[in-house]
Amino acid sequence: MNTASGQSARKLVLITGISGSGKSVVMNALEDAGYFCVDNLPPELLPDFLEVERAKGEPQVAVAVDVRSTGSPSVLADLIKRLSVEGLELRTIFLEASTEVLVRRFSESRRPHPLTGRAALGASAQPLHQRALVEAIALEREMMAGIRNLAMVVDTSKLLPAQLRGTVRDLLAIPHGRLTLVFESFAYKHGVPLDADFVFDVRVLPNPYYQRELRSQTGRDTAVMDYLQGQPEAQRMIQHIDAFIRPWLNDFQHDQRSYLTVAIGCTGGQHRSVYVAEQLAALFSPQVVTLRRHRELGDRTQA
Repeated sequence: MNTASGQSARKLVLITGISGSGKSVVMNALEDAGYFCVDNLPPELLPDFLEVERAKGEPQVAVAVDVRSTGSPSVLADLIKRLSVEGLELRTIFLEASTEVLVRRFSESRRPHPLTGRAALGASAQPLHQRALVEAIALEREMMAGIRNLAMVVDTSKLLPAQLRGTVRDLLAIPHGRLTLVFESFAYKHGVPLDADFVFDVRVLPNPYYQRELRSQTGRDTAVMDYLQGQPEAQRMIQHIDAFIRPWLNDFQHDQRSYLTVAIGCTGGQHRSVYVAEQLAALFSPQVVTLRRHRELGDRTQA
């Protein structure tokens, strides 16, 4: 495998470590960042797999390898050493956690440890219980010790999933994903949108519906916009919603959110909520990717 001449994937991230330490969280984060991800690939197949991905033009590959797929951990350790000297941009991340935390995670998920019931723990497989689990974790630490010494170690014991995703992104210098801000108008008489993160009620504003010439129009029509533009309450409502959301944008971004939906509701979802959603989208679009969605009007457009 001639990596120096470009005969392999340019970037390879190996995710390994102790079972229950957060491998799935990390793989999901890498997939969201544009990596082609494969779980539980036997190390013996890795060179051929990289050749296939090179031929497909895949520049970023992430492979998860744990005690189930390694067979003999020494095979993976030898492969890491070999890849490291062949010019491949290789990063190996070893996830671990305290035994106490791992026991709790396995107990909560009700999933067996992959080494529970193996010969090293007894001649026959037995139902999972805490004593067998602790022994399985200890055995796995022993088996994976050689790989741990070759990797960046991340202790996930005190990390929430969002924090773990952020840690891996920082380790690999991956830009944090862009947040898309969705402003959705709706009618209360048809219920609050299920995907709403924040809901604001604008039924307190003057209603263009009671102006005969505006009744058949919407909050995107010039006459309705002019009417609400002249209402101090409408402008104050927009300012207050803006002032609430704007200071929190960076926090939602760092929380690895892909979408933040702000629902604006009025009685019929045609005038006031549409107008306010449109005005807010215009205010935020220079700063963040913004979508306008008008549920009762049956459309969705990008700002």
